[in-house]
Amino acid sequence: MCLIIKPMNPEKMNSTLSLYISERLKEFDLIPAERKQNLQEMAEFVNLEAGSNRIARLIFICTHNSRRSHFGQIWAKTAAWYYGITEVETYSGGTEATAFNPRAVEALGNSGFEIEKTSGVDNPVYKFFYENDSPPIQAWSKKYDSDDNPGEDFCAVMTCSQADADCPFIPGASLRISLPYEDPKNYDGTDRESIAYAERCGQIAREMFYLFSLVKK
Repeated sequence: MCLIIKPMNPEKMNSTLSLYISERLKEFDLIPAERKQNLQEMAEFVNLEAGSNRIARLIFICTHNSRRSHFGQIWAKTAAWYYGITEVETYSGGTEATAFNPRAVEALGNSGFEIEKTSGVDNPVYKFFYENDSPPIQAWSKKYDSDDNPGEDFCAVMTCSQADADCPFIPGASLRISLPYEDPKNYDGTDRESIAYAERCGQIAREMFYLFSLVKK
């Protein structure tokens, strides 16, 4: 059984993000057993890599690399830091490149990240600051096999059912995990739009913090 460890230095986060995370930590019981099994498998991958003095690399993959895969990348890196797991790098990619959807960026801002839009018009690069002493997480839309992502020895996390079905094999992956989420895009332009993005952001945050609560420090 993996060790549940205490968080490190949450006081270095701004108060909004710290409060948001504390609420997600109370919601682990909302995660279905089947998804917990997949998250446990991811935790075992991180433990195995760290135990072999390697960096555990996680690539979150969806079709457009515009919403769910970015949520996964950003929350996984934040959760790893929160629990003091330093041997982790997180990435995201799609079966095609589009742009980081501004609704998803807004949901992350509402959760407490400080965000800087640094470059690009059609496909901007964003920096997400989660604590005072760490470099920001950089995110933009790219294909999962982009040169900016690892080409081997990584865990591929399939965050949408379409990419999961279209890519049964991910070249270079040591482990492939099916962890699909409902697409908040389904609610674009409706009165549930902001709620849907907030719900998906919260669900993915919850599951990434559960994952790293299982990793041995």
